[in-house]
Amino acid sequence: MDTVLTEERLSRILSLVETKGSVSIADLLEELGTSESTVRRDLDQLDSEGRLTRVRGGAIAKENRRLLRDDEVSRRKIRMVSEKETIGSMAAGLIEKDDFVYIDSGTTTAQMLGHISQKEATYITNGLSHAMTLGALGFRVFVLGGEFKSTTESIVGEEAVGLLMKYNFTKGFFGTNGITVKEGFTTPELKEGMVKKAAFESCRQRFILADNSKFGVVSAVSFGGFSEADVITDHVPGSFRRYSNIRMAE
Repeated sequence: MDTVLTEERLSRILSLVETKGSVSIADLLEELGTSESTVRRDLDQLDSEGRLTRVRGGAIAKENRRLLRDDEVSRRKIRMVSEKETIGSMAAGLIEKDDFVYIDSGTTTAQMLGHISQKEATYITNGLSHAMTLGALGFRVFVLGGEFKSTTESIVGEEAVGLLMKYNFTKGFFGTNGITVKEGFTTPELKEGMVKKAAFESCRQRFILADNSKFGVVSAVSFGGFSEADVITDHVPGSFRRYSNIRMAE
């Protein structure tokens, strides 16, 4: 009887993960009506069997989950806030004197801004709110020209790409919607992907800032190869732990 109940519970967990793409432990406690220790044990078992990817606080669908569109920025701002701040703090500490820095738009890169202390560096961004924040803090900042995309509060399109091709950044910090070894770093929308790719290719050092929910996710447009950047994250899923280009923020 216990075995049957366990299998039913595991099946329900997998169904939820596959339907929603990701679930939290809190979601599963509400859905299953069981103890937290049981939920954690079930997730560990499913991860070890390769049926999902365990992340801190929950689980995501096994590689490769597809993400076809961006959420509104207002929704993304309230997700994984503490994790993003930890990531942003570590990333900000990598900026050095005389760096020429590109900062991609996005809610994870936004968490860098309050932690940046290096004023003897120059900053360029395609995020309007990023530029306003950096300017208010007294940094030397330039914003790209081009089409405004309200969903992500970013500048996109061919004009922005043309400008980026003229620059040679020492460091670039990027958000991403998905990370897989095969497809690399991906984003759902073509125009934004073009800008990310142009900036990515113009950087000597590249850093991807991503909370653990982005692992194993694939979006429509690849803008960089997995081995071409260091990933800064709050938690490394088991299937990615063998890769040396992933850094754990603390």
